[in-house]
Amino acid sequence: MHLLILHQALQVLKKKLQREGVFREMKLKQHFEKPSEKKVRQQAEAIRRARKAARKRLEREGVM
Repeated sequence: MHLLILHQALQVLKKKLQREGVFREMKLKQHFEKPSEKKVRQQAEAIRRARKAARKRLEREGVM
């Protein structure tokens, strides 16, 4: 019984950490990233977020 509760708690923690981007951040910090590479990556992420938000907005409005 205790193992089941522990397993569920670990799953909840893992999901929360993943939502907050902790795992992605750890992966990025494993090696040095040049400032120019970091800027390019952040711009690409911003574009992806904007496209995703626009797609979701269109779905909510019933266009797609």
